[in-house]
Amino acid sequence: LPVKKKPRTFYSAEQLEKLEKMFQEDHYPDNEKRREIAAVVGVTPQRILVWFQNRRAKWRKLQKLSIKGNRKYPASSA
Repeated sequence: LPVKKKPRTFYSAEQLEKLEKMFQEDHYPDNEKRREIAAVVGVTPQRILVWFQNRRAKWRKLQKLSIKGNRKYPASSA
């Protein structure tokens, strides 16, 4: 049987703003916190779980890039 994919969830600017604010506070919200966020944002806790997983991946990628960038252009010692 073919695996049925969930349709992509599109977030409004307001929802993304709330999610980003929550992400700044805590990168790993527990089950209870995810349910609270879901109620505020207006999506399911499962969508919140996936959003945070993806956001953490993006955050790690940006961290790696900034570390590489710092090595590429070391601060000049004047």
